[in-house]
Amino acid sequence: MTWIEIIGFITGIIGVYLTIKENVWCFPIGLVNVILSLYLFSIQHLYADALQQIVYIILLSYGWIQWLNGNHGNHLLQISKSSSRLMYMCLISGALFTLLLGTLLYHFTNASFPWIDSAATSAAFVAQYLVARKKIENWLVWIGVNITYIGIYLYKDLHLYAILFFVYLVFSFWGYAGWKKQIKAHAASV
Repeated sequence: MTWIEIIGFITGIIGVYLTIKENVWCFPIGLVNVILSLYLFSIQHLYADALQQIVYIILLSYGWIQWLNGNHGNHLLQISKSSSRLMYMCLISGALFTLLLGTLLYHFTNASFPWIDSAATSAAFVAQYLVARKKIENWLVWIGVNITYIGIYLYKDLHLYAILFFVYLVFSFWGYAGWKKQIKAHAASV
């Protein structure tokens, strides 16, 4: 266990907790976590995970702007459900990216788990995009992603990250329940 893994663990927990609480500080804390994770995954030959961190920098920055500036007409962005169209587009995009990344990692790298890692990475991109848009389904996608990464990190002896993703898994259930209450409360007040 390294200091990078320890700080990544701490910033990861804080970042997800702040996301559940709809606190915009989840984004800068998340960026610290992502930068540390990028380095750690690179040296572990988890290239899809490392790529994921680079994309997270973009998605976290996008989410930060969205949460600060709101949606159409600068109204605060509210938690909402995704349309069927959005979820369909996310599914198709995730599947295509999994095929592309998995193929590249399988044929051109020494990646440990090219297909599983690519699928989890693609799903994580979808989940993070949904977070940026404050869509409740992000938590459901994160549940699958977290379960997958727990297995990968246990296998790679990244025990603290396996624990972190277990905490993320618990937070995903908590976040879904909390955001669902928020949707109901908002609907009742309108």
